[in-house]
Amino acid sequence: MNIRYRVELSQDERDQLTALLSGGKHPARKIKRAQILLAADAGVGDEAIAASVSVGGSTVYRTKRRFVDGNLELALAEEARPGAARKLTGREEALLVATACSNPPAGRARWTLDLLAGEMVKLTEHAAVSRETVRRRLAEKELKPWQKDMWCIPKVDGAYVARMEDVLDLYAEEPDPQYPVVCFDESPTQLIGEVREPIPAAPGRPERYDCEYRRNGTANLFVFLDAHKPWRHVKVTDHRTAADFAYCMRDLVDVHYPRADLIRVVLDNLSTHTAGALYETFPAHEAHRVLQRLEFHYTPKHASWLNMVEIEIGVLRSQCMDRRIGERKRLVSDDQGVGEEAQRKWRPRQVDVHHRTCAGETGPRLPGRPQRVKTSVTRY
Repeated sequence: MNIRYRVELSQDERDQLTALLSGGKHPARKIKRAQILLAADAGVGDEAIAASVSVGGSTVYRTKRRFVDGNLELALAEEARPGAARKLTGREEALLVATACSNPPAGRARWTLDLLAGEMVKLTEHAAVSRETVRRRLAEKELKPWQKDMWCIPKVDGAYVARMEDVLDLYAEEPDPQYPVVCFDESPTQLIGEVREPIPAAPGRPERYDCEYRRNGTANLFVFLDAHKPWRHVKVTDHRTAADFAYCMRDLVDVHYPRADLIRVVLDNLSTHTAGALYETFPAHEAHRVLQRLEFHYTPKHASWLNMVEIEIGVLRSQCMDRRIGERKRLVSDDQGVGEEAQRKWRPRQVDVHHRTCAGETGPRLPGRPQRVKTSVTRY
C-alpha cells in the first residue's frame, strides 16, 4: 500500500531551496528535486508536479518520502546505487595523484591517461587499469596533469612587500583633489582592417566576416585611471618610447591635473618609466618642473596586477576592442566615446587584496588581513 507523504517546509528550508534555484551551478537532478519539494509544500498534486517538472510520478513520490523520513539534505542528494566496488583503494588513489603530479617519463612532455594507467599497473598488483578509471579518479581531484599554465611567479622578499604595502596604502587613502592617485600603464594593439565588408547579422544567422584581413601596423594605448574618482583617459600613440612616456607625464601635470599639488602615479617597472626619461626628452629645467609635481610609486616586480589600470585595460579590451579596428582615427574616436560613457556610469567597486605566505615559507611575513580598496572600474 502506497503511503501519501505530506511535505511541510520550514521558512529556512524554503529560503535554502529558493537560493538553490535562483543561481549557481548545480546538478539538474538536484534542481528538479528542489522544484518538487517547493511545489509539494505549496499544495500542488503529484501528477501536476510530475508534469510541470518533467519527471515521473515515482520520482515525485521518492523525493517526498526521503524528505519526510529523513531531511532536506537527504531529499536533495543522490541515493546510493548498486554497482561494482571502486577498483583503486584510497592508498592507490593517493599514489595515482602523486604520480600525476610528478615529472613524466623520460622523453615524454606530459602524463596522459594511458601512461598513468600503465604506471599504476607497474606500481600496484592490478593486472590492468583502464584509462576511464584513471580519468574518473583524476576528475574527482580536479587534476589535469596534461595542462600547464604560464604564470608570473614573483619573488616574495622585503622589497616586494614594501612596494605592495606602499601601493595598497595609496588606494586606501581618502580622496584628496590636491594629492590625486593616478594609475598608469600602456597596452600595444594591432590595427587590423577588413579586406571585404562583413555581412550583418540576421534572425537565425550571426554576423559573418571574412577570414582574410589587412594589417595596418600597430598603435599604443597609454591609459590613465584616477583611483578615487570617475576619470580615465586613453592617449593613442604610434610608439611607447621614453619620449612618449615623458609627454604623458607632462600632460598629466599641465592638462589633466593643473591645480594638484602633487600627483602620485602608480606604474610598473618598464624601463621607460623613469624620471630620466623626462630629462632625455625635455630641457633640464622643464623636466625638473614636471617632476616637482610627480611622485612615482612602483608595483612589485612580477606583480603589475596590483595596478588598478590593468583591470581597466582588461575590461576595455574585452568589451570594446574585441573586434577588428583598422584605422588609428577610429581607435581614437572609439576610446574617447567609451571614456565619456564610462564616467557617466561609474561607481566605486570594492576589491579584496589578500596575500598569504605558504606553510613553511622562509620569506618575510606578509599581511594576513584583507586590505579593502576601492577601484574605479566599470562596465562599458
